[in-house]
Amino acid sequence: MRIRIVGAGAMGRGIAQWAASAGHTVELADVRAEAVTDAVEFVASMLERAVAKGRMSAADRDASLARLVPLADPWAAGPDVELVIEAVREDLETKAEVFGKLERALPPSAVFATNTSSLSVTRIAATLQDPSRLAGLHFFNPVPLMRIVEVVPGAATRPEIPAALTALVEGCGHRAVTVADSPGFLVNHAGRGLVTEALALLEESVAGPAAIDRIARDVLGLRMGPFELMDLTGLDVTAAVIDSIWQGFRYEDRLRPSYLTPNRVVAGLHGRKTGRGWYAYGEGAGGPAPEPAVTGDGDRPVFLAPGGSAESAPYADALAGSLEAAGVRVERGEGPSAKALVLVPVWGTTVSGAVRSGGLPPGRTLGVEVLPAAGRRRVLAVTAATGPAEARDARAVLARAAGGEPYAVTVVRDTPGSVAQRLLSSIVAVGASIAERSLATPADIDLAVTTGLGYPAGPLAWGERIGAARLLELQRALHATTGDPRHRPTRWVTERADLGLALTEAGTAVGDCWG
Repeated sequence: MRIRIVGAGAMGRGIAQWAASAGHTVELADVRAEAVTDAVEFVASMLERAVAKGRMSAADRDASLARLVPLADPWAAGPDVELVIEAVREDLETKAEVFGKLERALPPSAVFATNTSSLSVTRIAATLQDPSRLAGLHFFNPVPLMRIVEVVPGAATRPEIPAALTALVEGCGHRAVTVADSPGFLVNHAGRGLVTEALALLEESVAGPAAIDRIARDVLGLRMGPFELMDLTGLDVTAAVIDSIWQGFRYEDRLRPSYLTPNRVVAGLHGRKTGRGWYAYGEGAGGPAPEPAVTGDGDRPVFLAPGGSAESAPYADALAGSLEAAGVRVERGEGPSAKALVLVPVWGTTVSGAVRSGGLPPGRTLGVEVLPAAGRRRVLAVTAATGPAEARDARAVLARAAGGEPYAVTVVRDTPGSVAQRLLSSIVAVGASIAERSLATPADIDLAVTTGLGYPAGPLAWGERIGAARLLELQRALHATTGDPRHRPTRWVTERADLGLALTEAGTAVGDCWG
């Protein structure tokens, strides 16, 4: 196939390298001739690096470079061009101008694709004389390494085009997911679950950025915490995406932005690229402050209170067994002894609520995370009435391990559920809302999130690990305890819990009932 790429910036040159390496002839063009020259040199250096690392032969490198054709004029006639991929800046007028010129220069048979990450594909297509020839083809940076592409049909896109683009993407070694033309498409939309809930936790002073990031990594198993991720992406970019998707979905509560971000953006606290974001970077920056040393009495007995629902019981039993294996005396019976620390295994509820309903001693009752941790970290929640000495002792108790290194223990403020539960519930809820709107199939949602965001599981598969009924109990408890509509259970989760279906199952659609 002969492909023309218009725009030789980071995305354009990455797409060019990807397509040329897969055997396609690639015309690379830009309104700035020097950008094309720089892009060709960059691609050559990347291919040379691949040869040096043994991932490509010298012959394949030479053949790929031979298929890369620098083009002096982006609007040159191209009777043999079958596909154009636009990768210019995110501006509707600019993209409309590019496609208008291409429409006059290239044959009607050439398919047009836009690499937009945030603009409506339908609105871009509407500027063409023939809007049916255009679709979205959204790559992620760096293109050769991010092996996922969103195929986005516009409202008028010819039905055969998405299938042809999917075949092209998968023939070049990447995975393709088909996504409805909606705000944020799939990956950026799904990513709001983690970031918006992390900002909400910070708003409520539940924990600081470093504590939330540690829990995200060591309990949930994410590669990066949400605040680390914002600093890497750039808070200016993240805030714009959050606002755009929230507005695009008509101010959906589940996607609500934080009041914390605008001032930080105006102040230039964008993250790594400005030297300071949620963390400091550059020479002399020490990173997040280390966690305080464990100083309490780790020999105090604990009483595991029935503070969570029946859904949390299996997790609470596992925690009790782990503590006993480490030599902790776990009391059983009607109530705690006078010396025992009371640990409440919350599941969508609060420690303070358990104190009130169970008549527990406020000064020595604390919450404990019951989600199985991906790493060696436990999480302890304190209330306004918790004694500081009791908190130190509880941290020392939870740090004990049967073998190997002690557990790290993060202390957070009492909140409905826990930090990890709220983050996970939000991730699953946003993924489920994408599914229930039929913006993408369950399989494509999970594939795009694991490949594009690097999560240990897709949101629906992750929720299925918890179980639909248990997850529904968590979401109902969060909603009831907070009164915040951002936590309301999704129809997708509720229906599947009622019917005994897996969260990853598409289920029967109306269209399946005919024929």
